[in-house]
Amino acid sequence: MFWRGVFTKELEEFMSPKKSYNIAVLGGDGTGPEVVREGIKVLDAAAAKFDFKLNYQEFDFGGDRYLRTGEVLPNNASDELRKFDAIFLGAIGHPDVAPGILEKGILLRLRFELDQYINLRPVKLYPGVETPIKDKGPEHIDFVVVRENTQDLYAGMGGNVHIGTPNEVATQTAVYSRFGVDRALKYAFDLTRRRNKAKTLTLCGKTNVLTFIYGLWERAFHEMGQKDYPDIKRDYAHVDATTMWMVKNPEWFDVIVTGNLFGDIITDLGAMIQGGMGIAAGGNINPDPGGVSMFEPIGGSAPKYTGKNVINPLAAIGAGQMMLDTLGETEAAARIEQAIMEVTGKKLKSLAAGKMGYSTTEVGDLVANLVA
Repeated sequence: MFWRGVFTKELEEFMSPKKSYNIAVLGGDGTGPEVVREGIKVLDAAAAKFDFKLNYQEFDFGGDRYLRTGEVLPNNASDELRKFDAIFLGAIGHPDVAPGILEKGILLRLRFELDQYINLRPVKLYPGVETPIKDKGPEHIDFVVVRENTQDLYAGMGGNVHIGTPNEVATQTAVYSRFGVDRALKYAFDLTRRRNKAKTLTLCGKTNVLTFIYGLWERAFHEMGQKDYPDIKRDYAHVDATTMWMVKNPEWFDVIVTGNLFGDIITDLGAMIQGGMGIAAGGNINPDPGGVSMFEPIGGSAPKYTGKNVINPLAAIGAGQMMLDTLGETEAAARIEQAIMEVTGKKLKSLAAGKMGYSTTEVGDLVANLVA
């Protein structure tokens, strides 16, 4: 009977093998490797609970590698990363490397070369987390920002002439294609439909001044909405009004879609109203078949806390949760988010480094144990 049981178990595993995902891990700089380690701890607990497998491969891209070799990324980095199902990133930013070198050479380069044309930023206030907005709670702050991620001023079109003279001129041109706008809008409309909450998509722009760029966005927005998404309410707000309403009435928003520069700015405001960088996670998404997406905590590398085991890992754990959700492991992702909410609501004294009442590893343990 024993051997029959073993044979039956092996046959079942052969006939129904576990889903398996290959994950590239970029710990990066500063506290990045520490928070990634806790994220992986929670991911492994979810994989065991929901019967799938995660295979990790680490890459040393970051400031230390650059200082050692003089190379930010090897030429074949993007080709190597395309072989994975997703990328899990800790943080980029080294105190001994000039600003912009690593950010452009790693983050922007990967976004462009892997065509991660959506930056996805949930703005959600969890129980027990303080928001600087008076009289607002979790029931008021729960929306998502969809930021176009590969065009605008970040495309790198421009330059300088007469550098160092009184006649110096600098230009940086914002560029959008209808193709690029349409695919960002489609992702945002589909997300609004899937969320099935207020079913309202707000376009954030500046049509009164940036008439060419956001005129294109606005035309495409209404054409697509009228034709393909009649069930989704369409709204519009200038970017300056958006920042005001995010503070005054965040409950007005369901999904916001916007361009690259405006999205970069308002998502940092979103992080603050949801409790700070210690809880905010994001994804650089290529939703196309075969696309590889990258998930990361929004906060920086926080070098002053490196190695002290005091940094808050919840944003990295949330980034792992987003990764599983994007990979299709929605039940596991939901369980991780529920565990995070239980930890913020019942365990932590604060989200601030060194003030949580627990160490970095202990917070990871708390979440992992609730997931298991």
